[in-house]
Formats: sequence, C-alpha cells, structure tokens
Amino acid sequence: MAAAWLRRWVPGIDRALGYRRAWLLPDLRAGVVLTALLIPVGIGYAEVAGLPPASGLYATIIPLAAYAVFGPSRILVLGPDSALAPIIAAAIVPLALGDDARMVGLAGLLAIMVGVILALGGILRLGFVTDLLSKPIRVGYLNALAVLVIVSQLPTLFGFSISADSALRDAIGIFVGIAGGQVNLTATLFGLGSLAVIVVLSWRRTRIPGVLAAGVLAAVVLATAVTAVFGLRDALPVVGALPRGLPAPALNGVQWADAAALVAPALGIALIAFADTAVLSRSFAARGGENVNGSQEMRAIGASNIASGLLGGFPVSASSSRTPVAEKAGARSQLTGVVGAALVLAFMLFAPGLTDFLPSAAIAAVVIVAAAGLVDVKGFIALVRMNKVDATLSLAAFLGVLVVGVIEGIVVAIILSLGAFVSQAWQPYRAELGRIRGLRGYHDLSRHPEGERLPGIVIVRFDAPLFFANGGIFDDYVRVTVAAAGSGVHTVILAAEPITDIDTTAVEELLELDDFLVSRGITLVFAEMKGPVKDHLRDYGLSGRFPPERFAGTVGEAVDEATGTLRGDLDGTQWDTDA
Repeated sequence: MAAAWLRRWVPGIDRALGYRRAWLLPDLRAGVVLTALLIPVGIGYAEVAGLPPASGLYATIIPLAAYAVFGPSRILVLGPDSALAPIIAAAIVPLALGDDARMVGLAGLLAIMVGVILALGGILRLGFVTDLLSKPIRVGYLNALAVLVIVSQLPTLFGFSISADSALRDAIGIFVGIAGGQVNLTATLFGLGSLAVIVVLSWRRTRIPGVLAAGVLAAVVLATAVTAVFGLRDALPVVGALPRGLPAPALNGVQWADAAALVAPALGIALIAFADTAVLSRSFAARGGENVNGSQEMRAIGASNIASGLLGGFPVSASSSRTPVAEKAGARSQLTGVVGAALVLAFMLFAPGLTDFLPSAAIAAVVIVAAAGLVDVKGFIALVRMNKVDATLSLAAFLGVLVVGVIEGIVVAIILSLGAFVSQAWQPYRAELGRIRGLRGYHDLSRHPEGERLPGIVIVRFDAPLFFANGGIFDDYVRVTVAAAGSGVHTVILAAEPITDIDTTAVEELLELDDFLVSRGITLVFAEMKGPVKDHLRDYGLSGRFPPERFAGTVGEAVDEATGTLRGDLDGTQWDTDA
C-alpha cells in the first residue's frame, strides 16, 4: 500500500527503480544537448519577466530537479516559458517600484502561489478548468503574447532601451529610438547575426540532435567569443557576470499585501501553465504509447513551481521548444532534465563570468526565435476557413491582450470562452426531420429540400441541453414549425437524443408548449430521451403529466405509434428508425 502511494505521489522513485542501463548514454547525450538551450533561454526569459539573469537559471535548475521526482511524464522539460514571462512582468514590475531585490522576492512569491493553486487543483482533480481556454481563444492569446515578447526584445536587439507599459507604447518607443539615432550599430550586428545563425542552422539539416539547440548554441558561443576576442564588452550592452553560488531563498521584503495583489495573476498563470503542460504532456505520452494522469501532472507542476519560488526562481511550465529538443536528442527519462540542471548549476558555479562577454542582443535574438514558436498563423487561417465565429473569438482574444494588457487579457479570454459556450447553447442548431424516398432514416429537411414531412406528424430536433437561456427559443421553434406544417398535425415527435439536461425554467417552457399543443389536439412525444433527463422530469413531479406512453425508444418507434404502421411503412416504402 505504501509502495502504491509512492508511485502515485512520487513517480520519480518508481521510475528510478525501473531505470534501464541502455537509457544512460542517450539520456546523458540529450542532457548535454538540452543545456545548449537551457542557459540562454533561461537568461532571456528572466529579462522578459524583468528579473536578473540568474533568476532564469534558478527557475531552470530547481523545476527540472523537482519534476524529475514528482512528474509523471517520461521526458517533459519544465522551465521559464515565453507564454508566462510577460504575465510575470506585468504582475511584479508595478509592485517592485524599481527595487531589484523586491522584484525577485515578488517573483518567488508568485511562483509559490501558482504552485499552491496547481497542487490543490491536482488534489481536487480540477484539471477540467483548462477547458475554459478553448483552442480559438488560446490561438489568439498566444499569438498576442508572441507579438508582445518579440516587440519587447527589439530595443535590446538594436542596443538601446525604452520604458513602456503597453504594446502600442513599445512600438512608439522603438520608432522614436530608431529615428532618434539611439541604435547601437555593434549590438544590432550581433543581434541580427545571431538571428541569422539560429534561423539558418534551424533550416539546414545537421548531425547534432535538435537543430534549434544547435543554432542557439552556435549563436551564443560565437557572439560571446567575438566580444571577448575583439574587446567589445564596452561597445555594446552585455548580460554581465552571474553571481557564483547555489540557488537560495530570496523572499525577503514580501508582505501579505503583496500576496493579495498577486492572486489574480497567480490564477491566470496557473491556468495557462497547466493548459500548455497538459497538452504537451498528453502529446508526448501518446507518442510513447503511455498514459499521463492529468491530476498527477497538475500536482507535479505545482510542486515544481513551489520549489522554484522558494529558491530564487519564478513561475514555470512545460516548454514546447525544449521538450522536442530533448526527445529528438534521444531522451529516455527524466534523467535528461537532471543532467541539464546539473550542467547549468556547474556553469553557475565554475564559469559564471562567461556571460560578462555575452551580448544582450544575442539573448534577444534567442528569445525572439523562441517566442516566434508561439505564433500560429496557419491555425488562425484554418479557423477562418472552418468557423467564422471561432476566428472572431480568436481575433478578439488577440486584440484583448494587446489593448487591455496581458493579465486582463486572460480574463478577456476566459469571458470570451464562456460567452462562446453560452452563445452556442443559447442559439443551438435545431432542425425539422422528414423522410427522403429511397434513403433510410429521418433527415434534416433544411439540408435536404427533396425531403417531405410525414402526414400529420412533425419531427423536431434541438441540439443542446434545455436551460433557462434557450427554453423559450425551443418553445417558439416548435410552435413555428407546427404552424408551418399546416392543419392536420396530430403528433409532434421531439428527437430528444441531443438534449442532455433540462432545468426548472426550461421545464416551465416545456409545460407551456405541451398545453399549447394539447389545446390544438396535438400530442407531444419524446423519442430517444436519455435516462438522466427522464429522471429530471420525474424529480420535477411530471411522471403523471408525461406517462410512459409519451416516450419512445427511437424516432421510428414513435412514428409507428403515431401512424399505426410497422416501422414507418408508409406508401409502400420501408423507413428505418436510425436517424
């Protein structure tokens, strides 16, 4: 029993006990390759979040080690993420008031809060909340975040800085800086050159596993080497030497009032972090023929964030750029992440001075390339082609983030998702069904103009649960359809299979409809109604109003009862009861 508990809550122990010797070399090699991305990306996302470079490496080392212990995924890589960095900056920069130490403390507190939310969510099995961010909303939201990150890095790429708090002001500041001659030509050459190296090597085939890692490694090493060899350290902005030492607690100065101010950002970050991680985790688990428990994944991300916050880091999630690199490099287990964390730690202990020659423009190039991976133009175009409403929602989420802000944009995205759901349920698809000669079943007459009604019978279908917002629409639709059928209607059959629920308000509408039909000598019959919905009608005390003979197992059975014929055998043609 204790062993089962350990496997459930600490899967890393079970994985270590089942480790195979054949995995060791691939894991070591993948860890080395992965490190080529971990260091520059960690530094870059720390700068996007408004934090010192060392915080990005702490937020890399600690979560990788924690996830290796608590994480259920075999090769998922956790760390700083381009989707979270702008939100972190928007949350902590206004509270820090320019104090770097306080900024680090606030980032740690935010990570702990995110971790607690996720851990509690995992314990309570609340993984379903990620459905609040539908695919169209996520496409728009992530496209906007990519734009924000890329725009925020352009000044660094060109060797100058601006102070702005929105995408529009960023754009204006960049234009003014360029027009005012603030561009540092040396930094610009390093930035554009680094971009070119990364992009070209990413396009070309290489023997090094993970072409992105190869490109990033080449760009960073070349930029650092050229700066050091030619003595250009004072000619352009550089990252600067990192502090030597182990990750340590850095929560000094934070107060309870800060926690209250960070509640909303923490909830938003937790939602996005788990949504991205859950999708990535399921995708890579499916490739390996494995299953990943969503609640366990949520708890693991929570534990990793808590650990990151306690030891000088900031909120993290799974990486959609570093995880594929680990996979392509041959990773077999979480030992890959542990190796990467150990190598990053070794870098901080034994060679922290190397970043004193690393141009900030080169890091900006790395971040721009990584953020560009969030851009999903094809996904948006596909939405435009498939569903104009979804495309509109995606565009609204995109504009919401750019116009009202990153944190507020999360709220906008969730409201849009809920609004889309309510709209679809409020105005669902409804249809009148009829027969088509020579074709089995009952079919939507609006899609088949050649179809015809059955004499004296109206068959309707309503493709949504019945609740307070659409009960009246359902009532009106049935009345209008009956009126359009003309005189002689004696039976209305509701093809109720799509109706999965009914609330008290909709029941009142249903009773009014039944009264209306009875007054005209028309019987309302429910076909294919689900058992739970029947139970609701019974619980509402309507067993007498709607006795068993008002229910039919299939539409065909209801037609048989209404016509007195076997299986809808009308005019010498057999009509199946499937539809």
